[in-house]
Amino acid sequence: MIGILDYRCGNLRSVQKALEFKGHRAVMVSRPEDMGAVTHLLLPGVGAFADGMKHLREQGLDTAVRGWIASGRPFLGICLGMQLLFESSEEGAAGGKPVAGLGVLPGRVKAFPADAGLKVPHMGWNQLHGLRGPLFSGIADGAHVYFVHGYYCEPAEDAIVAARCGYGRDFCASVFSGNILAAQFHPEKSQAVGLGILDNFARLPA
Repeated sequence: MIGILDYRCGNLRSVQKALEFKGHRAVMVSRPEDMGAVTHLLLPGVGAFADGMKHLREQGLDTAVRGWIASGRPFLGICLGMQLLFESSEEGAAGGKPVAGLGVLPGRVKAFPADAGLKVPHMGWNQLHGLRGPLFSGIADGAHVYFVHGYYCEPAEDAIVAARCGYGRDFCASVFSGNILAAQFHPEKSQAVGLGILDNFARLPA
């Protein structure tokens, strides 16, 4: 059974419906004590980085997520849920001081440059390339997925990058590190490709 973390950030029901469409049971989890009933944990998210961290801390889910990941059980972050895994973000930085994240992956979250002639946020369909890891089993290189984001992750280690995308620059679109999988794009909005990606996660051994 898959637990979807409800920390008041994002359209959780669309993720739940996508998993249920593929035949998987998915429930909302809003308290650390509820996590014991699930085998896989998913951190979705839409919104600001600082707000996401604030809500996680208020519900005691920041420590619970770190503990889950340390246990080695399957974990998937989506969009903001991917960004929160890193050490810090430029989004909402006051006085040039980055906002601290969960810090389970080395690296930072950066803004797309405003002077690059790009429309920000990056919104719409774009291609993935350089795919690796179990999330992309059966997914063709060049597959199109749906993005909505104004910030992107810059891992400190290239070895954890599981997919890249081009938008003015080549950026990290997915990571894979042990039991941690994450996607900057929205699988639940990416039609058949996205459903296949969520199915791959749900089928990982717990």
